[in-house]
Amino acid sequence: MISHRGSRTRSAVATAAGVDHVRLSYHYLDTGDIDGYASLLDEHVQVRRPDLAQGRGRAEVLRIHAQVAGPPTRHQIFKVIADGDGVAVTGRYTGSSSRTDLDFVDVFTLTDEGMLLGYRRFYFVAPA
Repeated sequence: MISHRGSRTRSAVATAAGVDHVRLSYHYLDTGDIDGYASLLDEHVQVRRPDLAQGRGRAEVLRIHAQVAGPPTRHQIFKVIADGDGVAVTGRYTGSSSRTDLDFVDVFTLTDEGMLLGYRRFYFVAPA
């Protein structure tokens, strides 16, 4: 019983740290702080977004994100939902193009320590 309670406590702490890391990731990307962003990523991170090449591993993910990081890129966060090793974020993404102003959902996976192991982005696009 004690070990179960201990693992739940660690899980809640890791989830809380992961939520902080998720929020920081948007700040670092919006300001162009690639080193700060790197500090949040697990070595084996994987990213899938429809507007970028798929990234596997910290170096590749950083290289890909460096192309779109910094002003005028902006993430406006509407809601963060977390449970265990998963975090879902809804928000609005404004990119470098004036045509890029889209609602998004990012679904993150966290490591046991709350580091970002990966995320997948989905954009809302009205049907034709």
